[in-house]
Amino acid sequence: MSRRRHLLEILLGAAVLLVAAALLFFSGTWGTSTKTAAEKSSSPSAPPSSAPASETPAGPETPPKADAAAHSAGNAAASSPVKPAEAPSPFRAGEKLTYRILWSTFSVKAGNVQLTVLERRALYGRDAWHFQASAHTIDTMRLLFSLDDQFDSYSEANGLVGLQYEMYLREQGKHQDAVYRLAPEGEPAPSAGSAVRVPPGTRDPFGLLYYLRAHDWQRSREFRSPVFDGRKLYEVTARLQQESVEVSVPAGSFSASRIEIHVFERGVEVPQTRFWAWLARDARRTPVLVEAELPFGVARVELTRGE
Repeated sequence: MSRRRHLLEILLGAAVLLVAAALLFFSGTWGTSTKTAAEKSSSPSAPPSSAPASETPAGPETPPKADAAAHSAGNAAASSPVKPAEAPSPFRAGEKLTYRILWSTFSVKAGNVQLTVLERRALYGRDAWHFQASAHTIDTMRLLFSLDDQFDSYSEANGLVGLQYEMYLREQGKHQDAVYRLAPEGEPAPSAGSAVRVPPGTRDPFGLLYYLRAHDWQRSREFRSPVFDGRKLYEVTARLQQESVEVSVPAGSFSASRIEIHVFERGVEVPQTRFWAWLARDARRTPVLVEAELPFGVARVELTRGE
């Protein structure tokens, strides 16, 4: 079983899976997923998705585009008006955060990651945020493993629960696109298209990362969330470990809160795997640093620029 399947997803999907996402891959099918329709090709300009049979790409079919603002997978979404937010959000449409990935075991720069809040819009009749992430390996790491991936997350504005998750993978000369519409158990199946059945409250990796920012850590120092990463269902626990610590990264020095993250699969914690995220102690709660301890090394993701 290959262990090279989205280091970006594993970390960002674990709430810190925003890191060496280019190297660690948990392959294999999610045994508890439920198909509601046949798998579809997600793009007329790319080969059909080669996702495992137990995973069912769903929803609007959209090809990846170089222009992030032009990339929108919700063309088939309902056009009901978007309601105003119930509470101020720590992020805004147009926000861009750029990070560098350091692979400390080999003391090399492994890659770059950019997170973008593209827009707030209606999707399937619900008020939703559209998040986008792109990851690229660089320098020596690119010689070992070329990767240019893009991920799109549509998360409900209220609670950032997942609505649709898209992966456009360009790795080692191979292309794979997949679109997953998330349908909570107990709710009626979508009248059109296909969906992946998930527990209520399930988030995708990027919805989870942004929820770390939106969560009220003063009111509750810990939360749990199911996370679907496009292949497997995980249970993630995030806990406030330190309220204030000084952190220095290329983007500057910050007073930040340290969040410890644990990842479980079917009730068992993923072994030899630990994550931490540092959130700036300001109104935006920007993730300024992410660290991951993995069986084969330590990854560090540092904020280099915020817009």
